[in-house]
Amino acid sequence: MQFINSIRQYGIFLAFLLICCFLSYASSQFLTLSNWTIIITQVSINALLAFGVTFVIIAGGIDLSVGSILAVAGVVAALLASPPDLPLIVPIFGGLLAGLVFGLLNGLIITKSKIAPFIVTLGIMTIGRGLALILSNGRPISNLSDSFNFIGGGDIFGIPFPIIVLVIVFIISYLLLKNTVFGRYVYAIGGNEQAAWASGINVNKIKMAVYALCGTLAGLAGILLTSRITTGQPNAGAGFELDAIAAAIIGGTSTSGGTGTIAGTLIGALLIGVINNGLDLLNVSSYYQQVIMGAIIIGAVLLDSWNQKRMAS
Repeated sequence: MQFINSIRQYGIFLAFLLICCFLSYASSQFLTLSNWTIIITQVSINALLAFGVTFVIIAGGIDLSVGSILAVAGVVAALLASPPDLPLIVPIFGGLLAGLVFGLLNGLIITKSKIAPFIVTLGIMTIGRGLALILSNGRPISNLSDSFNFIGGGDIFGIPFPIIVLVIVFIISYLLLKNTVFGRYVYAIGGNEQAAWASGINVNKIKMAVYALCGTLAGLAGILLTSRITTGQPNAGAGFELDAIAAAIIGGTSTSGGTGTIAGTLIGALLIGVINNGLDLLNVSSYYQQVIMGAIIIGAVLLDSWNQKRMAS
């Protein structure tokens, strides 16, 4: 039993190491510093989204709108970054605020209407995508300020700035979920919402906070992506919500709520990035990459389902 529990807890880390070992053997370029810098930089966007989604799923919810929130936040930030005379804090604040507002809207509708989170966030996903097109008039927004473009394309002491942002957000998210009362409440609500109510936890307030956090992180991801590609794209982030959910589930977050870690989600996001990068190095068609990733996601969900049944028996 102890062996099975250890596999369940550390299996994702073992899988990650085994895949890295295989790819390092298959391609001499895989373990180079430049390649890993590319991997982590590319992973940073998905990881930020996945951190927010992890909080939501642990609390027993789901958020399909993060890709659209990323697009809206990116467009808002780009609009504010176009005039070179505005301080850098303005587009950053605008993008984060856009993400926060959409996150709060998700949480408000879900807690007040009791409509399933899947339906609410699906609707917000469509609204967000439409709003991004309206704000940008359906066209990319370019000519962004150099200071704004530094966020996604600059580096400090040779370390790309998106990686620095990723590390900071990871530490904050890890501590918030693991070492705070808020984190314990999130686990409690996902594990048994009725018991959480009975113990005096303000379930609606925590759910609102969880969705607000998820939206804000999506806004931050939108700022990073917009800065990195130096253009506010209203169609950016399409399908990103699925990658974020996949990273969380692969990293051990239970689809039934109450279980998951930020560290596991980070490894899940890195695993997706490593597999995609490795397959590119091996000249594997992108079509096969999608099939492989789909199979991995299904396998992670099946493993989670098996664990739930085992614990219930």
